[in-house]
Amino acid sequence: NMNFLPGIWWSLPLVLLWATPPVTSSWWYMGAVGSSRVMCDNVPGLVSRQRQLCRRYPEAMVSIGRGVAAWTAECQHQFRRHRWDCNALERGQRLLGRVLMRSSRESAFVHAISSAGVVFAITRACSQGELKSCSCDPKKKGSAKDSKGHFDWGGCSDNIDYGIKFARAFVDAKERKGKDARALMNLHNNRAGRKAVKRFLKQECKCHGVSGSCTLRTCWLAMADFRKTGDYLWKKYNGAIQVVMNQDGTGFTVANKRFKKPTKNDLVYFESSPDYCIRDRDVGSLGTAGRVCNQTSRGMDSCEVMCCGRGYDTSRVSRMTKCECKFHWCCAVRCQDCLEVVDVHTCKAPKSAGWVSRT
Repeated sequence: NMNFLPGIWWSLPLVLLWATPPVTSSWWYMGAVGSSRVMCDNVPGLVSRQRQLCRRYPEAMVSIGRGVAAWTAECQHQFRRHRWDCNALERGQRLLGRVLMRSSRESAFVHAISSAGVVFAITRACSQGELKSCSCDPKKKGSAKDSKGHFDWGGCSDNIDYGIKFARAFVDAKERKGKDARALMNLHNNRAGRKAVKRFLKQECKCHGVSGSCTLRTCWLAMADFRKTGDYLWKKYNGAIQVVMNQDGTGFTVANKRFKKPTKNDLVYFESSPDYCIRDRDVGSLGTAGRVCNQTSRGMDSCEVMCCGRGYDTSRVSRMTKCECKFHWCCAVRCQDCLEVVDVHTCKAPKSAGWVSRT
């Protein structure tokens, strides 16, 4: 019996977070081999098309659970030095829901990275034989040619097209129910996330021949580590383009005419982000009180920026580190444990450290 959090259900990233139990959950296993209808009907927030996919492909929901783990970890990695650090995912999905209610750059990134996470997880599950509905890429058969000459397709090429197709059907189903500006924004960013995964599909080859002469090659296509997708979408987040709806309500135009028109790879947003300096439920901000800052940095993790000008406290802490490491032939590196004393700087709380009240 799963205890799902009540509340906001309209956002797919939240549906994924709430609806996907741990990969090891026996509840999911029982549902997959038993009544998928009962399982899927108990997932809150799914639209009818998503329930149909859940019933038809119950094992795919387990793979999506892995995708959730991948994108939440990646989101937290990319925002680790920012005021909004994506940790609302851990400390209360309601806060993430507030972030996603705004049409901000953070919302754009979360939609893109969560969509990418589903593509990555489904594609990986296909290659590992975990889904009945797909396998390795069936189109990668026979011979082909590249800049290095001829080669034979072999091994198991990642079936990225199936992963994208499934993710588009499942992730976009919610947004296709609406025709408003927000739905169009989410669909655009979802697609940018899917395209980002395919961007880093790479060809890997194995040489055959005398002494590895590579007279014969067997090649396959493989996805890159998900970090590459995260790094790419992080750059897109920093270069996200503010847009407004066009007059006929079918697409976007740039809010500032000096900026270029967004491509299908760009992230788009409608409204500016809050500063995330203080605890504010309405915007999904945990504030930066107590966050560790970097006294020597001039970036977003600097004490001046992270602490929003409130100042910071310094404490001296001791920690064990590896030191005096030496290479020994052959082939080991041996280190000693050393006690290191360092200063840790943490942001001061505002004078009123409670949640902002707008009533």
